[in-house]
Amino acid sequence: MSETLTLSHNDILCGRAKKVIPGGVNSPVRACLSVDSNPVYIKSADGAYIYDVDGNSYIDYVGGFGPHILGHRHPKVLEAMEQTLRFGVSYGACTKVEVEMAEFITKNVKSMEMVRMVNSGTEATMSSIRLARAFTNKNKIIKFEGCYHGHYDGLLIKAGSGLTTFGIATSLGIPESISNLTYSLPFNELKPVTQVFKEAGDDIACIILEPIIGNAGVILPELPFLQGLRKLCDDNNCLLIFDEVMTGFRVALGGAQELYNIEPDLTCLGKIIGGGLPVGAFGGKKNIMEMLAPLGKVYQAGTLSGNPMALASGLAQLKVMTQDNAYEVLQQQTRKLVDGIKSIIKSHSYPLTVNHTTGMFSLFFSQNEINSYDDALKCDTKKFTKFWQKIKQLGLFWPPSQFEACFISLAHSDSDIKNTVEIIEKALSEIM
Repeated sequence: MSETLTLSHNDILCGRAKKVIPGGVNSPVRACLSVDSNPVYIKSADGAYIYDVDGNSYIDYVGGFGPHILGHRHPKVLEAMEQTLRFGVSYGACTKVEVEMAEFITKNVKSMEMVRMVNSGTEATMSSIRLARAFTNKNKIIKFEGCYHGHYDGLLIKAGSGLTTFGIATSLGIPESISNLTYSLPFNELKPVTQVFKEAGDDIACIILEPIIGNAGVILPELPFLQGLRKLCDDNNCLLIFDEVMTGFRVALGGAQELYNIEPDLTCLGKIIGGGLPVGAFGGKKNIMEMLAPLGKVYQAGTLSGNPMALASGLAQLKVMTQDNAYEVLQQQTRKLVDGIKSIIKSHSYPLTVNHTTGMFSLFFSQNEINSYDDALKCDTKKFTKFWQKIKQLGLFWPPSQFEACFISLAHSDSDIKNTVEIIEKALSEIM
């Protein structure tokens, strides 16, 4: 008697998706190829938990890749979305919530005197670079290896995120005339930046970086590196752009620039300011931002920019983060989890390293410190694959790449953290 193979709901959806969506996914890292798995199809989420279409529950450390700092379905966020929905979702016209969000951002991020809303982090970085080129009347840009700034042509040069996962240094479809305008240099090394300014300083429009890298795993900056970049920009009529799409309103109310006391000329935001809906923003000094149309000659536009649903959701979330020492609590919960993981590593002498900041962390399968993109590339990705597969079986939803940050939210309780540490210890004991 032959047995009938029953496919899971997840596998059925995966098969359907691959017929109509390239790779079956709308963003490459979701494909889970680097961890030898099918994509995970999600049905719902609540608080610190996420549930797939087969009814499995997981403690969530993907967090939508950053937006859900309060956890999923926070009552204040849902209420704001429901209230907005009653009046409509998009008008192609101005709304009150746009003004309120801009006022909140400019009040709490001191480098941002004016802000323009867009629909994604990619739009924010792309527009910032166009603005920097116009302001300085220069063409070339400097970025850093492992920093991912979206899929804008000029920035897909040794980028992190999905490109690192798939081993792609750049992307097809980008003309040399565009890629030749970008210098991609080692993160945390000031000497190569200084050398580029000696050679081409008269044509460097901007330096753009994630002040804390999250798209090659969490990689922290050295303060003299950030300070040196600020000085080089000041000395060479060049703009410093912080891509805080991931770190903005996560690591501190004023972002990474508040933590390190470095003020960029332009800042890019996203994720948290949309509360889980598509959003982006960029802003900076008034004299720079006033070059944008309709005041100036730098054109940028978007039909859905400043979408009221996204901004109402994000603003509700941000207001909660200003109450009851929210960032101190988030920092404490992050440390509890990281300390638990480090205790496992130490007691078993595992060749692993943990990097973290408030609300973000990465477990690297390397015994060495991870201070750069090259350091991250030396991690044991085969071991990471086994780890990911095991913790998924045991109930953790983890980014499906060694080169993505994990996110923790205010919804993660002490009990969730305790269970997480126990699952990680069990998984490591089996694969190491």
